[in-house]
Order: sequence, then C-alpha cells, then structure tokens
Amino acid sequence: MYHSKITGLGFYVPDNVVTNDDLAKIMDTNDEWIQERTGIKERRHIKRGEDTTTSMGVKAAKIAIERSGVNNDEIDFIVFATISPDFYFPGPGVALQKELGLKTIGALDIRNQCSGFVYALSVADQYIKTGMYKNILVVASEVQSLGLDMTDRGRGVSVIFGDGAGAAMLSREEDVTKGILSTHLHSEGEYAKELAVLAPGMGGRWVTDIIADNNPEDESYFPYMNGQFVFKNAVVRFSEVINEGLQANNLQVSDIDMLIPHQANLRISQFIQQKFKLRDDQVFNNIQKYGNTTAASIPIALTEAWEQGKIKEGDTLVLAAFGSGFTWASAIIKW
Repeated sequence: MYHSKITGLGFYVPDNVVTNDDLAKIMDTNDEWIQERTGIKERRHIKRGEDTTTSMGVKAAKIAIERSGVNNDEIDFIVFATISPDFYFPGPGVALQKELGLKTIGALDIRNQCSGFVYALSVADQYIKTGMYKNILVVASEVQSLGLDMTDRGRGVSVIFGDGAGAAMLSREEDVTKGILSTHLHSEGEYAKELAVLAPGMGGRWVTDIIADNNPEDESYFPYMNGQFVFKNAVVRFSEVINEGLQANNLQVSDIDMLIPHQANLRISQFIQQKFKLRDDQVFNNIQKYGNTTAASIPIALTEAWEQGKIKEGDTLVLAAFGSGFTWASAIIKW
C-alpha cells in the first residue's frame, strides 16, 4: 500500500486586475457592497486571445512539474478539473497533454465545480495508492469571466467570480504516515438547480433553441445562484466534511495546522473559522485578491500558502470545498 504526496505546486492568474470600482463602472454596484457580502476586493479576468482554460492550466502545470523534480516522461496520468473547458468537447485534459508534449498517457476530465480539485485529488490519490501510477499531474483551471452576465441583472453572481489555474504533482510515497491520509466526497443532486447554468443542456434549452429564439432576455445560459440557500448549506456541509476527515484519522481540531477552504465567499470561511475556533494563522484565504476561481481556488490558495512559508513539513492540512451540485469534499494531508 502506497500513499500519494504532493511534490510540486504551481498557479497562474491573468495579469488583468478587475477591481470592485471597475465593476461599478459597468453595473449598479460599489466596493463597499461587494466587500461586505463577499470579502472580495479584486479578481483577475483574462483578455481574449491571451489566455484560455488550457493555456492557464499549462502555465500552472509547468511550475508544478519543475518544482516536483519529475521529468515529463515520468508523468503517468493527467486529471484536469474544470467547468469552463475551451471546447464543449473534448475536455482540456488532452489539450494539456499536447501542449506539455507529454507521451500518450491518459487524461481524465473532472467536472465537479467548486469541489473539482478535491475530487480530482481523490481520484489521483486512489490511482497511486493502488500502485497503478507513480506520478499524476492534477490541474484545475477556470475561465469564468467570459460566461458572466456583466449587467445589473447579473451583478449578484458576476462580482464573485474570477479566472485562474492551479496545479499539483502527486507522486508515490512509501512512508504511509505522510501525504494524503484520506479524502471524503459527497453530493446532493436534489439542489442542483440552486446553483447552476441551465443552458445549453440536452434536458432543457439546447444551442439550437437559443439561436432560434434570439432572445436577449434569456438568462438560462448565465449562472444562477440562490445565494442565501447556498450559504446556509455550505456552512453545514463544510463543517460536516471537515469533521469527517478528522474523525477518520483520529485527529482533533487542535491538530489542524492549516485549513484551506474553497474560496467561495470570505464570510463562509470566517464562519467556519469561528465555529472551529481556529486562529487566523490556521486558515488561509486569498479570495480578496482573486475572487472565486471555482475548481482552481484551492490549488491557487494551497500554492500561495506554501510559497509564503505557511505550510511546513509535518504539518496537518485540511482542504475543504462546497459548490454546485451540490457537491462537497475534504482531504486530510500530512505535509
């Protein structure tokens, strides 16, 4: 039995900084309103023609690969998490394989929204634990800005999201006291439409329907979020899945050296921090700078925390996420 260990981390965000004041120029909002509700001060948006979901993933992956010391020909598999692929199909995993010049290894696309990176990490972890693969590249990348309703109508959602990518190299670890100790995955499809983009979709309005109607009032292809309902569910599920991970490993809250929550809303993170009575130095947040980058938020935050020296060898890390689906997940890691 093996464990998998993160041996390299990297992230990339576009250069284009979009502040709350910038958004106030194109929709009825303001810096105070956004910060009060979300904690966000600014986010990054790509510029068309400069970045894509794949290109950002490639840039993050190159950093993670270099830091891991793993050669390209030693990479056995790719797991790519996103809800904003370059194409409707194929997914970006194969495009990443091409751009990195990797051999004809498998590429798996994960579509689990804000929980995507933890789900991807869990899949890669199981492949390594069973001995099937030795080195797996896990990437999460999102371009949300091009799919947002940047008008007064969409302001409640559009001010939240940003673009970016994060990556991790998972490698075989024979010391089973180190690496990923456990992962915990959940879903509740009953509430799928409470946070969703409904079109285009085979069960509803398809591309041909949207084109035929040519209706500028159609909101079905923009994100919808029942904000208060999502918030109430998120704080419950975050708590449950964190506790589940701790209990599975006979750990206490006091054993947590660093909690890295999905960067959905600073108010959710603060609620969880207060509930678990964690110090500021035990929780890492960067949503203030990048907004909600969906699947990419945890690897971006994880990389920044590591780069800033806030994660040290022997630390116990907890990753936790909640998002559309509903899906939620956690990972317990001994660094």
